Amino acid sequence: MFTTAFLICKINFMFLCANEFVDQVNALSLESIPFFFIVDFEVDEFKLFYGNKLFSKDIYFNINKFRNYEDSFRDIKLRSKKIIFESYPVSLAEYKKAFESVQKYERDGHSYLINLTFQTEINTNLSLFEIFLRSKSAFKLYVDDSFICFSPEIFIRIKDGLIFAYPMKGTIDARIPDARKILKNDEKELAEHATIVDLIRNDLGIVADNIKVKRFRFFSKVKNIKGEIYQTSSEICGYLGDDYKKRLGDIIVSLLPAGSISGAPKEATIKKIKEVETYKRGYYTGIGGYFDGSNLDSYVLIRFIEKTNDKLFFKSGGGITIYSDVNKEYNEMIEKIYVPIY
Repeated sequence: MFTTAFLICKINFMFLCANEFVDQVNALSLESIPFFFIVDFEVDEFKLFYGNKLFSKDIYFNINKFRNYEDSFRDIKLRSKKIIFESYPVSLAEYKKAFESVQKYERDGHSYLINLTFQTEINTNLSLFEIFLRSKSAFKLYVDDSFICFSPEIFIRIKDGLIFAYPMKGTIDARIPDARKILKNDEKELAEHATIVDLIRNDLGIVADNIKVKRFRFFSKVKNIKGEIYQTSSEICGYLGDDYKKRLGDIIVSLLPAGSISGAPKEATIKKIKEVETYKRGYYTGIGGYFDGSNLDSYVLIRFIEKTNDKLFFKSGGGITIYSDVNKEYNEMIEKIYVPIY
């Protein structure tokens, strides 16, 4: 384990394994040293930024209005640039093949909720950096012309010894007549949301006490280049105690990967995800967060565009249960392919 003095003097950015990440986050948080981090879905790769490297040109982030770049960074001309944004999702037949494999796995009793995702090639006249600058989201991330993320989904928040989670499940096009009512009364969506809330309650119980669901299935509206969508989330809270800083790294890693983008039970579900999905998720559906010296804000890395061999791919998906309808799930995957520029 590195000492805090070594951390401060010698290392400002680390590419770490899980144990190193835990040790160093514990040391940084105990000393109230701000840091930013990202972790991949597989929980294999951890990147940690602090000190001068919080303002590294390799990574830009904006998390609840705290950003590591100047507002003058914006190019005024970008705001009036006409946008081309086209997507080419997998066929329904290809999606259906994976969907049916997932449902069989669930009917056989191995899992009762699996988050199934695909990558979709997109065409746009904006660069990744331009999308990052123009996007409007509570959390934005740009990494070295490799990928960007503009996530609406909180992973965990820690404030004054309390931990909060806001699992998000249930999406509908807001332009549909009575969209909120339809989503609210959809039995499949209700069952899926309740499953995720129960999973996250159990996850938080690993690291906290007095777990409570403070709000169940509240609505939020997200604007994007195509229009608006409704999403449903819940708020769950637990008590960490005054000593959480000395174990902040342990808390973060204990909750990975995020339940809302894997499923339940986690181990069996992740096994199926790796079998049925046609690509490695990497940092997509991982997490990213910022510790300000006292409190932690972190997000799930969804609404994600990655550059591969000079092509851009948008990654999206949704939770599948035995009650899911293949056409609805396919359409939801496509609805989530957007950039929050308006």
